[in-house]
Amino acid sequence: MGGGDVISRLGTGADAAATAAALESLWAEGALVGLASPQDQGELAAALPERLETPSPWGPGVVIASGGSSGRRRWCVQPLAGLERAAVASGLWLQLQGIDPAATTLFNPLPLHHISGLMPLVRARRWGATLRWLEPAWMREPAALVEWAPSSDAGPALLSLVPTQLQRLLADPAGINWLQGFALIWIGGAALAPELAAAARRAGVRLAPCYGSTETGAMVTALSPERFLAGEWGCGHPLAHAQLRLEPASGALQVKATSLSPGAFEAGSFQPLEAPGGWWSSGDGARLSAAGLELLGRLDGALSSGGETVFPEEVERRLRDLAAEAGLPLQAVLVLGQRDPLWGQRLVALVRAQGGADGSALVAALETAAAALSPAQRPRQWFPCPQLAPNAIGKWERGRWLRWLQEATPTS
Repeated sequence: MGGGDVISRLGTGADAAATAAALESLWAEGALVGLASPQDQGELAAALPERLETPSPWGPGVVIASGGSSGRRRWCVQPLAGLERAAVASGLWLQLQGIDPAATTLFNPLPLHHISGLMPLVRARRWGATLRWLEPAWMREPAALVEWAPSSDAGPALLSLVPTQLQRLLADPAGINWLQGFALIWIGGAALAPELAAAARRAGVRLAPCYGSTETGAMVTALSPERFLAGEWGCGHPLAHAQLRLEPASGALQVKATSLSPGAFEAGSFQPLEAPGGWWSSGDGARLSAAGLELLGRLDGALSSGGETVFPEEVERRLRDLAAEAGLPLQAVLVLGQRDPLWGQRLVALVRAQGGADGSALVAALETAAAALSPAQRPRQWFPCPQLAPNAIGKWERGRWLRWLQEATPTS
């Protein structure tokens, strides 16, 4: 690229291997490459400046969308050097688990425009490991995975999944059999539901729950499969390249890492990442203990109910636990907040029943079970919602379901 050239852009289509080869070729030229799905190319183009002085201040790397869990997507700059530091740290963590990174085979069913789909490429390059591309659609068709089963002769097999993919695979015997062939499966992208964790433990699936974001270059913590299978919760301890702390006033999880993004492009201009002293506030409420990191939920999604701060995600976890204990056919639950003159915000629960189960009966049973929660955590209204589901990467689009709620409860 010559001085003042536009940033290179790559669409992440069906041929992931070809896209990866093109990406590596551009990196060899020192390019900063925008990665986006075909549907998001317009949004990426609108975020990028028309021209950028080259070589870029950050060297080769990518511009990639953040997960948008706060409701606002950012097009983050991630220098290749930072991503490689993250790959080194995850390799060191593997060695602590008794796994030689160079002897592994990484299976990748996530798209390159997803940070967890990009990192297997970076890790394989850095470790000298084997990388096998999988069609994301195969995660919905476990029978198609039979010929892509890990081979014991090819060294330890590693996999990264989001919870939605894990749920589909665990619902099919062929999917369970396939998952059991992996030495380790990093699971991130969204909170791991208790019933999903329980199903994985029953099947002996070696999950390694982790925490990270696009801004941090994917995972900065991980819990070992042994600790997961022993019944531990949380996301483990920081990897070698990262530190964690809590912001005193808000309780926000703060991250300092050598893979932290320098900033993001928005509307044609570059906005540096706010990281005073190198500490970036994630916006996630958390607890830190000797057991490691426990996530509470998004601070920007926290609700004030009856003078108490309530994390919807924590209430959802409690409701799923109560449903599991009572044997209730709960498929999904989402807790939202509505303004209330007495409570400040009143909790409302949207509920989807499993299969053909009666949604109204499930709501009545859940409402009874919710008496075990503190008053501030008890939903005041309940709505059966047969179409309730997270998005394709397992995240809840709360704004969408708030609009659904407004339509379901029109004011007079």
